[in-house]
Parts: sequence; C-alpha cells; structure tokens
Amino acid sequence: MSKIFVACDSTNIRKVKEIIKKTKNPKLKVGYKFGLEFLNSKNGRNFLSKLKNKILFADLKLNDIPNTCVSTIKAVKDLKINYLTIHISSGLKALVSAKKVSGRTKLVGVTVLTSLDNKALKQIGHKNNVKKLVLQQAKLASKAKLDAIVCSAQEIEIVKKVFKKEIITPGIRIDKNNDDQKRTLTPNQAYRNGSDWLVIGRPITKGNIKKNIQKLIDHINK
Repeated sequence: MSKIFVACDSTNIRKVKEIIKKTKNPKLKVGYKFGLEFLNSKNGRNFLSKLKNKILFADLKLNDIPNTCVSTIKAVKDLKINYLTIHISSGLKALVSAKKVSGRTKLVGVTVLTSLDNKALKQIGHKNNVKKLVLQQAKLASKAKLDAIVCSAQEIEIVKKVFKKEIITPGIRIDKNNDDQKRTLTPNQAYRNGSDWLVIGRPITKGNIKKNIQKLIDHINK
C-alpha cells in the first residue's frame, strides 16, 4: 500500500481537522506532518496532544547544539510522535545524542532541503554540489543509526547506497507546478526510485481535498 504524509501546513485547527477527515482512504496509508508553523502556533501543541490513532510526523527540523536537540526531544515526548526530524548538518554528536533519547519516536535526518539547488548551496558557502553533499549526509545518518532520511526523490538512488532504512521524500508534485521547490518528482517517479513515504502538501490540501486524493490514487495506479 502506498504511504504518504499529508503536510498540514496551516495554523487553522478547523482546516487541519478537515484535512484529516477528507484524506482518509482505504487505498492509502496516511500519516500527518506538522511543521514549525503549526507546532509553534497557540493551539497547535494542544491539538496534537489530543490526536489519537494517527501516524504523527513532527517536522521540527532540529538544528542546534547536542544539548538543545536532546532537551527539545524530551520536551515533546508527551505528544507520542511517530517521526521527528533533525538536520544532519547539526553534526554527528548531535545526531547520536538525539538518537539516544528518541525512544519509540523515529528520528529522521534531513538532508539538503528540496528548495535548494547547486546555485543556492554555493551562495551558502558549500563547495560540494547537491548530490555529493547528500551522499555525505546519508553516510553520517547511517553512522548515527538514524531511523529514516528525508531527501529529494532525485537523490534516493545515492542515499540507498549508504543508508538502508526508511526514505521519506518531499518535493512531490502530481503536475508541473513546483511552487517554491527546486528538486521535484511525481509520486510514481519517487516510488520507482525507492521512496517509502511521500510528503505531499499543497497538491492535496489546496482546493478540493477528496478530488485531489483521488487524483493521486489515479496517478499511482496508472
């Protein structure tokens, strides 16, 4: 069964409830990804604490010194989160320390963001291109024994050479509208490349949610 995380990128609880209700489908395994926007909102944390029997993905993208990463993971333990993200660029010590306290929560290493390309990396100060950097990060995630990796579907093949656990891919577009993403692929391309979970936001949550889910299922079954 195809597995997707629906990105609930909103601070509107009513909208999030609508997303959860309308994305239920027996043909898909659906989890729900909550990013910084929702997790930092006034009612977000309270809502998550009451959400039962759902696969929850807290996209915190931790990127800090080891002690802060560890303290943050401990601070959200009560939410019973299934997946939680940390930037691999936090460094090996932070990754290992975070993994030690993550418990049942799967710790997910974030590689190069899908909104970045080679030009953007150069501007930041990286000498390596996207593919070389992602390979290096995947090796680090493997060394730190992380449970999963977030990468573009275009880099799955590279990641799989050195990382043998779950692969989660954002930057998924059913049609040609890339929004602010640079390195995108369609759901079928991502699954063919070896993705375990797809992260899909606007292509599902914008407009008619039920129609969008059906469009996704039709695309997968092509």
